[in-house]
Amino acid sequence: MKWVGRVWMVWVWSVVILCGRRGALGKEEDYVKYKDPKQPVGARVEDLLGRMTLEEKIGQMVQIERLSATPDIMKDYKIGSLLSGGGSVPLQKATAADWVNMINNFQNGSLSTRLGIPMIYGIDAVHGHNNVYNATIFPHNIGLGATRDPDLLRRIGDATALEIRATGIPYTFAPCIAVCRDPRWGRCYESYSEDPKVVQEMTEIIPGLQGEIPNGSRKGVPYVIGKNKVAACAKHFVGDGGTTKGINENNTLIDMHGLLSIHMPAYYDSIIKGVSTVMVSYSSWNDKKMHANHELITGFLKGTLKFKGFVISDWQGIDRITYPSHSNYTYSVLASVQAGIDMIMVPFNHTEFIDDLTYLVKNNFITMDRIDDAVARILLIKFNLGLFESPLADLSLVNELGSQAHRDLAREAVRKSLVLLKNGKNANESLLPLPKKASKILVAGSHADNLGYQCGGWTIGWQGFSGNNGTRGTTILGAINATVDKDTEVVYLENPDSKYLKSNHFDYAIVAVGEHPYTETAGDSDTLTMADPGSDTIKNVCGAVKCAVIIISGRPIVMEPYLSGIDALVAAWLPGSEGQGVADALFGDYGFMGQLPRTWFRTVDQLPMNVGDSHYDPLFPFGFGLTTKSMVARSVSAGVDRRPYGAVALIFLLVGVYFQVKRRKLACSWFVLHRFRNSVTPSGRHPIELQKF
Repeated sequence: MKWVGRVWMVWVWSVVILCGRRGALGKEEDYVKYKDPKQPVGARVEDLLGRMTLEEKIGQMVQIERLSATPDIMKDYKIGSLLSGGGSVPLQKATAADWVNMINNFQNGSLSTRLGIPMIYGIDAVHGHNNVYNATIFPHNIGLGATRDPDLLRRIGDATALEIRATGIPYTFAPCIAVCRDPRWGRCYESYSEDPKVVQEMTEIIPGLQGEIPNGSRKGVPYVIGKNKVAACAKHFVGDGGTTKGINENNTLIDMHGLLSIHMPAYYDSIIKGVSTVMVSYSSWNDKKMHANHELITGFLKGTLKFKGFVISDWQGIDRITYPSHSNYTYSVLASVQAGIDMIMVPFNHTEFIDDLTYLVKNNFITMDRIDDAVARILLIKFNLGLFESPLADLSLVNELGSQAHRDLAREAVRKSLVLLKNGKNANESLLPLPKKASKILVAGSHADNLGYQCGGWTIGWQGFSGNNGTRGTTILGAINATVDKDTEVVYLENPDSKYLKSNHFDYAIVAVGEHPYTETAGDSDTLTMADPGSDTIKNVCGAVKCAVIIISGRPIVMEPYLSGIDALVAAWLPGSEGQGVADALFGDYGFMGQLPRTWFRTVDQLPMNVGDSHYDPLFPFGFGLTTKSMVARSVSAGVDRRPYGAVALIFLLVGVYFQVKRRKLACSWFVLHRFRNSVTPSGRHPIELQKF
């Protein structure tokens, strides 16, 4: 019977070993590399890509509008991305919590798919989180270009990222790094400058949005650090700011040298700083639609510049490859994907796109390698964002939306963006800074008490809004009332007539006029005139009272006919929600310091006219900006020591005489722009030659 016992023991051990092996195998089978955050991102991408079907890959390449989505659609079509178009919100005046709950609802649909790949939600947060009620609205890019302050841009990027994340969104379609060469273009305010060098400097907003690339990490590789940062998008690739006559989505006629020296430099900087995505332009380059331009997207952007993130189309951008739009959609799908676009923004027709792309791949018009390249790039950004580890947003950042710290930062940006174009009708009669204590002052103009006008387009709605109820902020009138002495009477009339002005005595007047909000093609203009009744308001008020005129506009507008009658002129651009920054400089709490980010023309017949052109004859040249000193600084320095020592008094007397002589000399030697050589230095800047007369 011993042999029975031995057989029994062998059988027991065999079962134990077999169960152990099965347990080990089970653990190996349960392990999924792409779900392991300890694995390198490249390995996770490769592992996940190898598990995906064609249907799942194509789904990742699709971005649809939230209005077209449900959790079931996200699951059934394996949709890779959602977006909010301009003004597309969960509900009117939605809170941060409303946004978070909506996005998590869609995300749960994506997470319920076979592989559980999270979707990425994108939004046009182009001057703050501008679609969202109560968010901080920063100045539009043209104003930020006037600051010449890259560190300010980095801080704005950091604040904007926090507010975006507060609503559960990890991706913004910003910054716009167009180089606007013609102010007739309706998107000129989205451009930092006509000078590519200034636009390059302003790409510092990207490290603010995404985080600084750590020391030792490879430059040029997309990088996003932590849950407080978002993926950025450099747009619109490329040449969107150089179209003929500034017509939106038109044709940019320029040779390769011009394209590379004017419109491309900011993309070099953006890629080096790790920008995650690049959006393609609606426009054409030498008659070739950018959405179908394989040479520039695949050849130059992905090849020469080694861009590793994903390339995204603009809203229905591939439809516009053909004319009429959408007239041969299968061709548009083929041309755009072959050109190198990885994610396609198809707001309302995802099923048509998916069917066409599936057909093109299965019939060998588009290779699987091209599909894999696109999907790998998209997955890379999703892994970088930490979406696989933390796909659902929480409410931990909701108090960052419109926080006082961010509003203070926006106020700083406003005052630094203001460009003082004129201060006094002659060199000896400065009007600014204005005294806070006065008997009675007049505030006039359609833009003095209109928060929507001062924010401009891309605010709450796609085309902006009018009035003071669209979001929260401070109008210019509100800022003036908060700044002047309590005994100063402030009278506001939008458009006072001459009879009223003659019958009242005002110490001075502040007039705020300019453009009404617009976005994209709606802003294209051949005349560039201010909105009515702005010109009449200037003539009536400035003809009767000493006046400071504030121009609220997305670009230079016609001003020469009114300039002689104005005492002081300020370009305030589109300052956003914090109008207090305007009052900060007007009343001398801070000095004016902004510089023109683009040339201020005399007449529209001169356009296009940029610094360095042979016919350059501006009203105010690129880089122009008068300065004033802070009244606070002057009062502090004057009060340091009031003891009348004779030696100190003598020094001050001599210094005063010196500056009086100097002032007279300066008054006799005003210099003007004499000529600009039409050539480019090694740095890409046009040299300016100044001559006295």
